[in-house]
Amino acid sequence: MHYPQIDPVIFCLGPLCVRWYGLMYILGFLASYYLVKLQIRQFHFTAFEEHFENLNVVLVISVMLGGRLGYVLVYNWSYYALHPLEILATWNGGMSFHGACFTLIITGYLFCWWKKINFWKTADLYIVTIPIGLGLGRIGNFINGELFGRVTTSPPGMVFPHGGPLPRHPSQLYEAILEGIILFCILWALHRRPWRGLSNWPHGSMLALFLIGYGVFRIFSENFREPDAQLGFLFAHITMGQFLSSVMIASGVLLWLVLKKISTKTEKKLADKNKNS
Repeated sequence: MHYPQIDPVIFCLGPLCVRWYGLMYILGFLASYYLVKLQIRQFHFTAFEEHFENLNVVLVISVMLGGRLGYVLVYNWSYYALHPLEILATWNGGMSFHGACFTLIITGYLFCWWKKINFWKTADLYIVTIPIGLGLGRIGNFINGELFGRVTTSPPGMVFPHGGPLPRHPSQLYEAILEGIILFCILWALHRRPWRGLSNWPHGSMLALFLIGYGVFRIFSENFREPDAQLGFLFAHITMGQFLSSVMIASGVLLWLVLKKISTKTEKKLADKNKNS
């Protein structure tokens, strides 16, 4: 297949340039904003409405800071330690979703604790919308010609401008489909269940499923993606992305089991209380 050679810059106004990569982030944030707002009305989560705008600002900042610092500290610290001003050059790419995800959960929890909002309900609203931003971000990576795949002779192979003369997997598009479209369809198809009061689907279940689903899809897609040149393989052909995704899967499974156990205990207490009364 032919790599389309799309200019990463959409247009410039003097020194200010608008890039596809940045536009994808904006579109992802907007999609999340409107879908969360839709769910607030749909599920009558009125206790959260007055804090919605403020939490959005906090989460957008945490995604940008966490994603960038995650990449700087985990993926390329040796370079940025010598070029600290480059840390601010996010328009050149270089964001870690694992870093963004960790920061997103922590700041979201702290905000909900501060405002006395149910964190698990809030997490369910937001987490089902995140794959949209993930998919758009991968398209931005594809336009930038970065994070390309491994060398291949299969039909989807493309010659990337910075990937040498040999065709490579368009792994960014694989990830956009798996981590974006498919993961969103799965989560959105299930997102009503915690709000129906089902014991098998307590609030927080969507967060657990997202951690598991993203981890599985990322580990699979990393088999087609060229490891970061500065890191290579960690051990036994395992990449940093696969290692961190394994931690996500384990965290998701543990969270699911804990939430299920708490929900079962709560239902049992209520049943015993009703029986005694």
